Amino acid sequence: LQVTKAVRAGEVDAKTRRQIFDAIGFTFPNRLLTSRQPPAGCPEHTFRALGLTLLACFCTDPELAGHSQILNKIPTFNDILVSPCNPDSTSMVDDVYQCLSAIMATARGPRELVTKGTVSALCQAYVNCSYGSDRALTLLLGLLTVAEAKCWQRDAPHLLAVLSKLSNDFLKTEDMAKFELCEVLPRFIPLSPPLTQDSQGCECLRRLYKGLGNILGSKLSQSQRDPALKLAACLVQACGSEWIPAGSAGSKFLALLVNLACVEVRLTLEEPGPLEVEGKKEVVTACYILIEMGIQECLREEKPLLAEVQKMQLMRIMEEAFGAVIFYLREVKQEELQDPFIFASVRILGAWMAEETSSLKQEICELLPFLVHYAKKLFKEGSPAASLPQPELASTEGSGSPRDALRFLLPAFCHLTAEDRPRDILISEGAPALLCEYFLQQWEVLTSQPGSPTPLTSAEMSLQTACGIFLNLVVTTPHLVRRDKTFSSLMDMLLRSLPLLLPQKDHLVLAANIATLGLMMARILASSAVLQGTQPAKEFFGAAIRFLSQAHTARAEPASDGLAAAVSPAYASAWADVRELWLLGMQALASCVPLFPWLPQAVLQARWLESLCELLTRVAPASVDFELIAAFQGVLVELARASEPCRDVILSQRGAEWANLYGMAALEQCLSEQ
Repeated sequence: LQVTKAVRAGEVDAKTRRQIFDAIGFTFPNRLLTSRQPPAGCPEHTFRALGLTLLACFCTDPELAGHSQILNKIPTFNDILVSPCNPDSTSMVDDVYQCLSAIMATARGPRELVTKGTVSALCQAYVNCSYGSDRALTLLLGLLTVAEAKCWQRDAPHLLAVLSKLSNDFLKTEDMAKFELCEVLPRFIPLSPPLTQDSQGCECLRRLYKGLGNILGSKLSQSQRDPALKLAACLVQACGSEWIPAGSAGSKFLALLVNLACVEVRLTLEEPGPLEVEGKKEVVTACYILIEMGIQECLREEKPLLAEVQKMQLMRIMEEAFGAVIFYLREVKQEELQDPFIFASVRILGAWMAEETSSLKQEICELLPFLVHYAKKLFKEGSPAASLPQPELASTEGSGSPRDALRFLLPAFCHLTAEDRPRDILISEGAPALLCEYFLQQWEVLTSQPGSPTPLTSAEMSLQTACGIFLNLVVTTPHLVRRDKTFSSLMDMLLRSLPLLLPQKDHLVLAANIATLGLMMARILASSAVLQGTQPAKEFFGAAIRFLSQAHTARAEPASDGLAAAVSPAYASAWADVRELWLLGMQALASCVPLFPWLPQAVLQARWLESLCELLTRVAPASVDFELIAAFQGVLVELARASEPCRDVILSQRGAEWANLYGMAALEQCLSEQ
């Protein structure tokens, strides 16, 4: 027992400690911990306290701290933290915290602490304000930093109790501690489960909202404002704008928050010179998150938090902030491209360009070469792994993960390719070839994901948006499609992908995009070898015909006894996204009929003419709208002109009668000609 006295006195260096361990091993402290009979006249926990002192001593050796004999004591350490602490047992608690801190610093330690229940013990120690509770909070912060998701999965109620105490302190404190809490609180705001799903979480959010309102409404120094903005951004990341109440106070708060974020972005990014001030990038990245919420709230039409006047003001202020982001990105040097902050800046600019297409036109056009170059560089460097799931709002940390800049630029490129000047710049910078490679890679990602991923994965969204960009190019620059090899390989890819995709019911919008884009390109590339009646071409057109032919059905009309034309049940939920593509696809198919002599035969094999004639014969003509009649007529006329067998089928199905009934003059005339 002399040993423990010496150890307590702190007179032992690392070498001596190791010699002590080699001399007594774990057996002796283990026995001390389990002994229930104290020496005569001593407190009951005497032996236990001595055992803990030895373990705390051993733990100062990192090799021993990760030893299984220490790790299996974690439940004992937890028990001591949650037991009532007498004045004479404080040294035991100190020893436990020393052991836990040492375990925390080892490779296996954090995982062992989480699985063996230390998180709930630390939470209880903190909430009960037990002796050493500040150390409990420090350890909790450490565990949440390395294993946030695991901690919340296992111990959500206990962590919520801590958040409840912290948010209460945050609301009530009126001194510098309020700003210190701004630094601590973000660690206790989980991305899942959402705080909005239970009453305790909602109460925490209410306090945080009020506390932040008090802070941001006051005159603040830089060092006070920054942590408050970071806390607000953290809440937005976790809960969107749901933590901000509706009503005039909430809308004022939201407008103030976005306003402050825009001012911060301008002040920081318009400064000439490098941005290396400690922690500045983290603050601006937090501001980006707040600005992104601002963009979403300005666009929101259902139950908007902001009034129209506030939206107009914010759009103007945000435009100035994006002017600063563009200014900053134009100054970026080649060697800085790996900086995650540049990624965050490109990402937020992409979000703005996707929604606000009329502002900063000139500046964006001047920046486009940089954006294409940047996206290309990241794509080439991260190619195999660029598909890894991205955190939704890219933080400035985690720079190790490959970053997919194109994903965030695609919606903007989709708008820009509809306009002459930016489209010319994108083409001259090689964007089509890059987008084609990206399309192939995202297709690989989509098809490698097992099962049918719902909700929509980012790969599927990216593929749909890329199809939109290619459609713009096909419509506006057919000469480019003809001469650029990129489009031949894209055509090849589309031929192979549609037959795989169409049978999977939950990918209908993507299938519609691919079918329509493929048909539009086939018109232009009709002479290419891959479309000369090859197997892939026949399979593609077969799938495209299935997609177009199965979109409508006859449905009983409750109001009358008759039938009405309606969108098929399988298409109904996606029809808002599919309708325009379907109409365009019908036009494109009609244009393809005279170009591919084998196509009418494919239509006959699918028995589409019979089912279409049956539909038009059975339903009330008034239930078929004008666009639909025009779409059907366009395809029927081309088929009747190009193929005698098609014409015969239409005639045999009383085609002349219903052509007259629906006012399909071109079809009537075509059928009456010999």
